[in-house]
Amino acid sequence: MSDPRRFYTGWLLGPQDRENLLRRFPPRYAEVVAHHVTLKFGDRQAVPPTETVGEIVGHADDGRGVEALVVRIAGSTDRPDGATYHITWSLAPGREASESNAAIARRGWTWLPQPIPVRLLPRPFGDG
Repeated sequence: MSDPRRFYTGWLLGPQDRENLLRRFPPRYAEVVAHHVTLKFGDRQAVPPTETVGEIVGHADDGRGVEALVVRIAGSTDRPDGATYHITWSLAPGREASESNAAIARRGWTWLPQPIPVRLLPRPFGDG
């Protein structure tokens, strides 16, 4: 039986933007994720969002193996569930992408000097 918690609705990072961001922000940890921004998880009935652009506005690193880029969408970094829009950027062995939410909440994040526009591809995704 599939795990519904592994099903997400949100945005995939546009391929060219991903490549550009990987050059600009070399991942600190061994596992490169740099894949998507979550809007909602665990709900197969969730409607995909309509926004197609965002801005990278910040960086988070818990210093123990979780790195993320903070994303502003439609003028906000706040997800409807109270978490922060982000792209899990890289992970150390044994760490999980889902830990990005807690790392950002616990340690905060640093604003970038200038926002970086990115193309976002709305859709459901995951393996649940």
